[in-house]
Amino acid sequence: MNRVNEHRDRAGWMAVLARASHSEIAAAVEKIDMPAIDIVKPAEVGTIMLEGRAGGSGQRFNAGEATMTRCVVRVGECLGFSYALGRDKKKAVLCAALDGLLQNPMRRNEIFEHVIAPIAAAYAKRQEEASRRAAATKVDFFTMVRGDG
Repeated sequence: MNRVNEHRDRAGWMAVLARASHSEIAAAVEKIDMPAIDIVKPAEVGTIMLEGRAGGSGQRFNAGEATMTRCVVRVGECLGFSYALGRDKKKAVLCAALDGLLQNPMRRNEIFEHVIAPIAAAYAKRQEEASRRAAATKVDFFTMVRGDG
């Protein structure tokens, strides 16, 4: 696997883990054999600045701050990192451990199959349901013109 694909894949699994709840990740992890991990940098809570863009694609602006938790662990020879919104330190440690495991080519397919894919599918289903609910409330406005005027 080349470095570009590896970076894109890692960004993908990190996004899935960041969006998942602690309970979703813990339930998925029960299906795999988790090795011992060494805490390199304990989970710590801090804040980050959120940026927005005017009109979605215009000039950047600071939208506000959000609480986030980060952690670094060693799994075998790999360092696993985690950055997630909120204050859930246990989730941060779990996500960092999974990141470290996913960097190991010998474990990657197993972790994808039992952890990442089910969590991503559940997220996609929730997004689809939310879109369907929003579409049900859609109102089409139109303008009628009177006369030739």
